[in-house]
Amino acid sequence: MSGSDLVVIRRFPDRIEADLARSALEAAGIESLVRADDMGGTRPHMWVSEGVDLVVRAENLAAAREVLDTSAEPCKDAPRGR
Repeated sequence: MSGSDLVVIRRFPDRIEADLARSALEAAGIESLVRADDMGGTRPHMWVSEGVDLVVRAENLAAAREVLDTSAEPCKDAPRGR
């Protein structure tokens, strides 16, 4: 993802939550990236103080917010646990 008009849409407490949100945006056709100050993954504990940012292009901000603010509802056809 390239471009100079990148904005942080949301900050997450850990990389797993940020990656889940990124997957939701990807499914909606919105490019995004996860940014964490963890020295390229070699020091995963370093992002703890700052959190993990999810970044999108400025022109996709409104659409990305809509996707992330939509609460997930279970599929009616999904098999139920016993």
